[in-house]
Amino acid sequence: MTETRDLALTALAPAIWGSSYIVTTVFLPGLSPWLVALLRALPAGLVLLLLVRQLPPLHLVPKIILLGALNFSVFWSLMFLAAYRLPGGVAATLGAVQPLFVLMLSGALLGAQIHGRGIAAALLGMVGVGLLVLGPEAQMDLWGVLGGLGGALSMAAGVVLTRKWQPGVPALTFSAWQLTAGGLLLVPVALVALPEWPALTGDNILGLAYLSLIGGALTYILWFRGITRIAPAQISLLGVFSPLTAVILGVIFAGESFTLVQSFGALLALFSVWLGQQAPRPAPVAKPA
Repeated sequence: MTETRDLALTALAPAIWGSSYIVTTVFLPGLSPWLVALLRALPAGLVLLLLVRQLPPLHLVPKIILLGALNFSVFWSLMFLAAYRLPGGVAATLGAVQPLFVLMLSGALLGAQIHGRGIAAALLGMVGVGLLVLGPEAQMDLWGVLGGLGGALSMAAGVVLTRKWQPGVPALTFSAWQLTAGGLLLVPVALVALPEWPALTGDNILGLAYLSLIGGALTYILWFRGITRIAPAQISLLGVFSPLTAVILGVIFAGESFTLVQSFGALLALFSVWLGQQAPRPAPVAKPA
């Protein structure tokens, strides 16, 4: 029962991330992705820091900076590159390769045993996402493909190293440190990309508040909490809920179609999550008191 609860709470994070597309198109049209990324990460991190009132010890700062870069700065930068140069379906399918990267990195960095069932689940998840989101207009671009694969690798490394470097603090505190680090690293990027910042409307502020507080702070508390309780290879499979949510919201709010092939892809993606949870699990990371 506890494992099911942990999975459900953790799966909420990618499900909420899937709403980012429609929120961005409705509330943040025309804004720079670098500005959106910065205002998504940094305010959330600072709000959480005010709540926890605890800074990382000096010996952990280099690790926190690296995790902030992998989970936020580098990941979002490369994903934006892929999103701008590739159709959304292609970018999402490339992102779905992340569980395979997590399997390899878990074996190399955590000494985790790689099981055939885990590999099969990762491949099925990628195929399911492809069927769910790829369309006939899909086109390839070398830099976009490299960005998509690099983003998936960055997030995979962030997941595995977050598991490896658990500092023995609550998920709320660990999320605050990483979000703040990732946001601060995005400041110079946004300053270079945006010589002049646009004036924000009420809709812009509402959308940014949702992305920062709900799509940033809340989701990453759930995500990092899940990493302490669920094996990286299994938690990474939950990422299929992001494109699934995006497609469902597109059907409901944007009048997009939902074909039989997409339905099969959704079922295949959900089956991959179930299959991945059947693999043997390592012992959970010790939880802070």
